[in-house]
Amino acid sequence: MFRGVAHSVFGCLLAMAATTAFAQEPQVRAYKSVGDRSLSVHVFKPEAAASPRPAVLMFHGGGWVAGEPEWTYPAARNFQDLGLVAIPVQYRLSGDGVTPADALVDACDAFAWVRGHAAELGVDPARVAGYGVSAGGHLVSAATLGACPNGGKGADLLLLWSPALDLAKDGWVRRLLGGADPASISPLALASQGGPATVVIQGAADTLTPLRGALAFCEAMGGTASGCRVHSYPGLGHLLTRNLDNQESDFDIDPVARRDGEDRLSAFLVERGYAGR
Repeated sequence: MFRGVAHSVFGCLLAMAATTAFAQEPQVRAYKSVGDRSLSVHVFKPEAAASPRPAVLMFHGGGWVAGEPEWTYPAARNFQDLGLVAIPVQYRLSGDGVTPADALVDACDAFAWVRGHAAELGVDPARVAGYGVSAGGHLVSAATLGACPNGGKGADLLLLWSPALDLAKDGWVRRLLGGADPASISPLALASQGGPATVVIQGAADTLTPLRGALAFCEAMGGTASGCRVHSYPGLGHLLTRNLDNQESDFDIDPVARRDGEDRLSAFLVERGYAGR
């Protein structure tokens, strides 16, 4: 899957959603501290919306070694426009003793913090969705399917974009884990326990997070009968790039597929009662 190159998802995700300038900036709040470091959530609240509102916690990609909450701002503003409280999450990146397992703990703690502060955030704690891109798709899925310490709860609904779901034999993740077996935090290995309704947006020619992993994940979750759906796009690679020769950088996102994927996520949220249109 990942070959150790921190692909430049920032430029890619800016291309994923063309946005105009927004006057409103998110409210940045600390949700936990690790040593002398504080980790933050970035809260986008819909304007003039009655509370409590459904929320969506958002986890960026970057191969577990790169990225920042700002990478998901374009998608956050789309969700905000639908009436959700959109919350990009900062998590620890791998390196210097930090591993994807630590980032997973951060994801779990972010869900717990948002539900614990639901009243002040204007959030309905029973309707907290999770959105994850690539490596972020791994974090939100694993947190939701039982990998949180002490039985912590993840998302009530999953929105996944080119997610990393099959990690059991992934050499890159094993190296980031210091040689530990990644199976225990692999969403595919956890999927047989069942989970919430899920939608996956996936390039059929993705070589980093292959389509077969998404299909196997949904099948293990119970398929469409359980509300797990995969929308695949022929001839497109990771994050719906048209550049199949280099799927870790130099992205050329297909604009028609990108918009269709965004529309699929919006329709899913409407169908599940998280958005009003």
